[in-house]
Amino acid sequence: MCDQKTTTTLAVPADESVHPLDPKQYPLLSSINSPEDLRRLSVDALSGVCADIRHFLIDCLSTNPGHFASSMGAVELTVALHYVFNTPYDRIVWDVGHQAYGHKLLTGRASRFHTNRKLGGLSGFPNPDESEYDTFTAGHASNSISAALGMSVASALQNEAPRRNVVAVIGDASISGGLAFEGLNNAANANSNLLIILNDNDMSIDRNVGSLNSYLAHLTASKGYNSFRYKLSKVARRLGLVTDRGKWRILRFNNSIKSLLSKEQNIFEGLNIRYFGPFDGHDLPRIIRVLNDIKDIPGPRLLHLRTVKGKGYAPAETDPAPWHAPGCFDPDSGKRKSDSADEHYPKFQEVFGNTLKTLAGSNSKIVGITAAMSSGTSMNILQEAAPDRVFDVGISEGHAVTFAGGLAKEGMLPFAAIYSAFLQRAYDNIIHDVAVQGLPVTFCIDRAGLVGEDGVTHHGVLDLVYLRAIPGMTVAAPRDTDTLRNLLYTAQLPERKGPWAIRYPRGRGYCADLSAPFAPIAVGKGEKLRSGSDVTVLSLGALAAEVAKALDAVEKKGVTAAHYDMIFIKPLDTAILEEVAGSGRPIITVEDGTIEGGLGSAVLEWLSQKGYSLPVTRIGVPDSFVPQGKVPQLFKLCGMDAESIEKAVLEAAGKEAER
Repeated sequence: MCDQKTTTTLAVPADESVHPLDPKQYPLLSSINSPEDLRRLSVDALSGVCADIRHFLIDCLSTNPGHFASSMGAVELTVALHYVFNTPYDRIVWDVGHQAYGHKLLTGRASRFHTNRKLGGLSGFPNPDESEYDTFTAGHASNSISAALGMSVASALQNEAPRRNVVAVIGDASISGGLAFEGLNNAANANSNLLIILNDNDMSIDRNVGSLNSYLAHLTASKGYNSFRYKLSKVARRLGLVTDRGKWRILRFNNSIKSLLSKEQNIFEGLNIRYFGPFDGHDLPRIIRVLNDIKDIPGPRLLHLRTVKGKGYAPAETDPAPWHAPGCFDPDSGKRKSDSADEHYPKFQEVFGNTLKTLAGSNSKIVGITAAMSSGTSMNILQEAAPDRVFDVGISEGHAVTFAGGLAKEGMLPFAAIYSAFLQRAYDNIIHDVAVQGLPVTFCIDRAGLVGEDGVTHHGVLDLVYLRAIPGMTVAAPRDTDTLRNLLYTAQLPERKGPWAIRYPRGRGYCADLSAPFAPIAVGKGEKLRSGSDVTVLSLGALAAEVAKALDAVEKKGVTAAHYDMIFIKPLDTAILEEVAGSGRPIITVEDGTIEGGLGSAVLEWLSQKGYSLPVTRIGVPDSFVPQGKVPQLFKLCGMDAESIEKAVLEAAGKEAER
């Protein structure tokens, strides 16, 4: 089992292997070990650095997959930031981190980039534990402005000298998230010198949606206006004509005049944030000039850059959505390679999408909701069949849940497909806007459990715990895609009550027949999968497959174990628990979620309430954050693989025999 350290990341030996860059392939990038090396180059030489970075990313990510298109589109911006600012003293806060691979290459990690997203290797996202240049954890959208503002205010409060510049880089549609607007609103009134860079590539993963996207696509500004305004303000301050107390009144008046003359209202200047742009985000010399011009201006500022997602690689530029994280690909042809040897097994998300489409065909009340993950969740299957019944709300999980509540209140049956790690952002909305009213919203929780290479910020291991605590919530986890189909079918039946959550893992799962007739599943009822006399195993979700392998192995060693698939963690199948407790056998619980507060905790609580005293071994994610790695590696690391389960069963049976 894993070493459990509260609120820390599980310790894994670091992969310290290095692959020095070939100077013939990467003549400039191979000579850069830190931004100081970059800043020694002439501006004219920087285009060669950009070319080397793109060449390196294509070569490396074609065989070791990662987030490709966003980082390709942010190359010039990344080079300009480290060229102009004195990093790491000056802070760069990346939003999400999909766009930060070039940043990693320029900050001493190019020779280790072959370990990216691997167990013991580099994180796929900015991680302060990895480098002093990674100033804040990134993985979920829209937090950069708030975090950077806090850092900038802290610098001012501590009177740091020289002035510490703090830059928030927000892109991939993260500006549409509610937290970003909260940060913008506060930035206008805080004592800070925050610079916000809007890396506007018209994309998140799927195409951006909403009125803000349309607004940004048409926003313009005069090329000479900001330069004149800056020079005039400096003269006015030097002559004592403008004070800090009066600058906001002048700024608001100035913005009103500008809006009148340009016949456009600038949303950022409406918030008293200086706006510059939009500029071509791939015009490196111009970006450097602009950054040098505005970096010392006091107060909050926003630089708007228009970039192309996938820039420099034609297939990604042409169709950026599938190139967000394309997997392995042939760099010459652009052909993407299969992600699995078991292609005949469907992905859980695909079964979800096809099943929802089928159910919606016979139930007109069903509607779908996704938060910028239409293709990621396979909600696009229903979207293509019935576009008026699917709503992509953008990177706004809280709004997605409350919007679903409104739909349900008026008689619809919303199915909200959201990744487990992202649904955490909407916890209050789930409680206040759905559960309190007992509304029939079905949360289809994709990427539940350990998700693999995306690592600590993306593992969906907390949903069982935080949903189980909500009164009236039904929480289920199918062991396979057949069970997923039938749970979805049951969730839309007239007799269903209150909110439901159905969580399922990333990847493929056994499915006998996608066209088989649906069969309702009794709420709160599990299923006995195997008989045995020595130990009882209670599993929840797709880890039932690992349990089956383990029990096959122990049977060969003369030990037999009963195996029950609980299906529901809430409500629990108390009939199964009565049967199990009455047998007196030791119990092992297995779940793909944190063991603190999960299935094992629920079983222990029930046993305690009923006065039973039985040995219980809990198998699941320990009370630690789990790093990146392949899912089988992480199962082994956390003691959740078949071999670890086998060992636990044999130990439990041995102790029982000694009693």
